[in-house]
Amino acid sequence: MKILLIGKTGQLGGDILRNNSCNDIYAPDRTSLDICSNAAINAALDSYGPQVVINTAAFHNVPLCETDPLNAFRVNCVSVRDLAMACDRIGALLVTFSTDYVFNGEKRSPFTEDDKPAPLQMYGITRIAGEFAALATAPGTSLIIRTSGLYGVSGARSKGGNFVDKRIQDAETMTFLEVRSDGIVSPTYTYDLSKAVLQLIQHPQLTPGIYHLVNEGECSWYEFTKAIYEIMGITVKIKPVDRGGKDGDLRRPLYSVLANTKARNLSIILPHWRDALERYLKEKYGAGSGH
Repeated sequence: MKILLIGKTGQLGGDILRNNSCNDIYAPDRTSLDICSNAAINAALDSYGPQVVINTAAFHNVPLCETDPLNAFRVNCVSVRDLAMACDRIGALLVTFSTDYVFNGEKRSPFTEDDKPAPLQMYGITRIAGEFAALATAPGTSLIIRTSGLYGVSGARSKGGNFVDKRIQDAETMTFLEVRSDGIVSPTYTYDLSKAVLQLIQHPQLTPGIYHLVNEGECSWYEFTKAIYEIMGITVKIKPVDRGGKDGDLRRPLYSVLANTKARNLSIILPHWRDALERYLKEKYGAGSGH
């Protein structure tokens, strides 16, 4: 299968490249393919002729989306629309990503693909706009994968590192830490997500539309931090803090666990978040080795 991968230097893009075994992947860097240029998108698709385009590029710095909404819309919505249009023109499948932040968090059981979105902040608004743009433009060739709380070996440069790495950095300089206990999520290891994505696009019964792919189980960011320190053998005192979903003026969902309903029906199931975290910490830090 010929795949055009956008965003190879990110956590997810990097792991898709690492986990790919049987596909022919062309992964240009952002100097060769600017997704904010419709002409560049069409030129890349015409020259390479992919069967699948995987777009992992996103404007996902949540606070920055509030202050720079035009750029967030350009990347998360307009470029997704342009990609969907270009893919539809050549008959390629577009695989693009969205977020648990399209939901308001008022439910207390995992959100399914059919639940109604109601984002609370600009980031979620730009992401649901991207979903609508792809499905309105090319419903027959667009696959949207919602996921949550990503971390991977490449880190997250636009956020200054992922959540796990930041908590380990905190432990080097702090003996006491306050961590949110109000946001319940399914943190997801990009290694597991990338394998599931590659499985999904090869599945003979795949139909386009919206899918949820996250590590199984749920936890608060406080519980997740506790698990990081337990696995690493780090002794830092952590205090759970309930901010009621507020981060200054920014609102975050109190509960945004995703249910992998449609993928599970295709027998694609990601491991539990704790298992994923243990593997990540072992690979990146040699967990339990006295760090």
